[in-house]
Parts: sequence; C-alpha cells; structure tokens
Amino acid sequence: MSEQTPNLSMPYIMPSQAQKHVTHNEAIELLDMIVQLTFESVVLTTPPAVTEEGQAWAVATGATGEWAGQDGRIATWRGGGWLFVTPQDGWRAWVRDVAEIQAYTGGIWVTQGEVELQNLPSVGINATADTTNRLSVNADATLLNNDGAGHQVKINKAAVTDTASLLYQSGFSGRAEMGLAGNDDFSIKVSADGSAWFTGVTVAAASGHVQIDQVLHLNPTAAPASPAAGDVYFDAAASKLRCYDGTVWQDLF
Repeated sequence: MSEQTPNLSMPYIMPSQAQKHVTHNEAIELLDMIVQLTFESVVLTTPPAVTEEGQAWAVATGATGEWAGQDGRIATWRGGGWLFVTPQDGWRAWVRDVAEIQAYTGGIWVTQGEVELQNLPSVGINATADTTNRLSVNADATLLNNDGAGHQVKINKAAVTDTASLLYQSGFSGRAEMGLAGNDDFSIKVSADGSAWFTGVTVAAASGHVQIDQVLHLNPTAAPASPAAGDVYFDAAASKLRCYDGTVWQDLF
C-alpha cells in the first residue's frame, strides 16, 4: 500500500504508526495550502524579506537563496520555514499581485481562460470556418480600425500567375471581382452568373495605362511613343483630351 495519496501526495496514517498526529498534521498543512490555493506572486525568484504564516508563491525559473533548486514548485511559509510542493496539471490558484486566476499546465502558470492565438488552424466568428475559408465571419459589419496613423488591408499572392483579389458574391455566386487575377495587372471584372466573366477595367502594372472594355486606354499627360488604337491622354497645353484612332490623334473634347 502506498504511503501517500495519488493526487495530492498527502501522507496516510499507517497501521501501528507512532505519533500519528505528525502525519495527520502534515496532511492538514497540505490541504490548507492546496485547497483554495492563493499565490502572492508567480514571478519571484528570490524569497521575500517579509512573510506571513500560510502565504504561498509559485517559484519562478532561476530561483536563488532558500528557493534555489525549487524552480516551478510552490513555496509556502509554514511554522517558521519553507514547505515546497510540486504542482500538477489542472491546479488553479488566485494570484494576488495581478488579481487573476491562473491554471498550471505544461509546467507553467497561465491565466485561466487565456487562449493561444498564434498559428490557429481556423477561426469562426458567429460562423463555422472550413479548410478553404479559414476565417469566417457572420456579422452586419466588420470594422478594421487604425492603431496609429492609418490602416492597411493586405492581400498577398505567392506567384504572378496566382490570384489576390476581392470577390463580391450574391447567394455565394460571384458577381464582381477586383484585384490581381492571374497576373500583376489590376482588373475589375463582372459576371451575371458566376461563370462567364467580363473585364471592365484593367490597369497595366508595367505602365499604369488604364484599359476600359479592352478598347479605351487612359495614359498620363504625355502621348505614348508607340500609341495603340484607343489610347487616350490629356494634352495639358491645349487642355484637350485626345484619343488615338489607330492613325492620328483625335480631340475628344
């Protein structure tokens, strides 16, 4: 038969044991500390200069002095000396200096209810996320506010031939898309059924030229050296918007 309880390691009173009160009092001491466990702090590595009977601390890594070699254990001041106890996963304690409940897990004390938010496989907010839509939100609106001078929303793609875009849907069927679709030119496309798509506007990444419906090209304020039919530029000197008809430049207005 074991001489200690399996969970809290409290000593049993053994048959024919002398001075049974010693073992009983030791168990009571442990219960008095562990039940409704309260820490003064969980970050100290050096024993405090002033202690009161029954106070307890979670010994931080790198302990010195009378706590040397007791990293990760519970130190409680009892009867004029230190009693050390090894915590187990699932123990909870009120931490007085930060006013929060912490739980012991994986060898450390962490805030109760604290969730690790890095590298999550998916997040659903009032919705169910899946392997394609790793972030899913059901809401009337979504606010992305600044934390400084401004705020950027970034959509990145791995290669030129990939897609980085915003897709607007109706009944989960695509109706409009804007972004980089299969190349690095910015385009705006529309669809009536989610299958057949028509490009309305394209902005060439290499030149900044704007192409509307694959016919009208809007260029800066200088005529391109080798114009194509449909190229348009604004002649600032003449205050004219000019269009190239494939042969000559024509004034639009």
